[in-house]
Amino acid sequence: MAGRVRHLEPVQEIERLDPLAPDHPIRLVTKEMADGGEFSPEHSAIMQSIFDSLAESWHTRNVPGRLAALEDVFARAELPAGVLVELGAGTGIGTGVIVRHRPVAAAVDLSAGMLAEAPPGLAPWTRADASCLPFADSSVDVLVLLNMLLFPGEVDRVLASDGAIVWVNTLGEATPIHLSAEDVVHALPGAWRADASRAGGGTWCVVRRAAQRDSRSPSQAEATPPTSVSAR
Repeated sequence: MAGRVRHLEPVQEIERLDPLAPDHPIRLVTKEMADGGEFSPEHSAIMQSIFDSLAESWHTRNVPGRLAALEDVFARAELPAGVLVELGAGTGIGTGVIVRHRPVAAAVDLSAGMLAEAPPGLAPWTRADASCLPFADSSVDVLVLLNMLLFPGEVDRVLASDGAIVWVNTLGEATPIHLSAEDVVHALPGAWRADASRAGGGTWCVVRRAAQRDSRSPSQAEATPPTSVSAR
């Protein structure tokens, strides 16, 4: 509901694509969910159908530079140690980047088709609805959302008190599921703060509760491996 966003200098930024129209169907769902709307069975069925149909060819989107923003998070942002969960993992394109830096306790996606295309053994693949996650309260230290719908109340519920949310849009404002850093901070309940930047064609922000401070360096934050995520 309230907070501040500190914008860092962009890294190797390329020409920005034109933003999607605000009345694009996926944009409308994105905004509705960020505003606290109900993720209905109809919403769920539509999203599953869309991404199941895209799953077989999803690997073709993994072009050079696509994940520059996610790489930049691990290069410049300070993340707490502990349990890391990825939401909207899809076929594991982003997961492959994350596991080079630290283990993933669970890689979650709604689409069975997407998870069927994910590399076995890369991470614990978990099919779940992110509007109702199968994790205990305050059990996750880092939540990574890559081109993913934001469910503010559920994210707030599962995130540890000193945890961090990593929000990445690989195509910046041209990403169908897009929220600015300011949008994310405003959507979450309570007071939050964020560091945000751009890398390649993407945008990212790392969001924490406003009362928290983390003085550890990135190398210190990665030193403690995560344990298994707690079930709800």
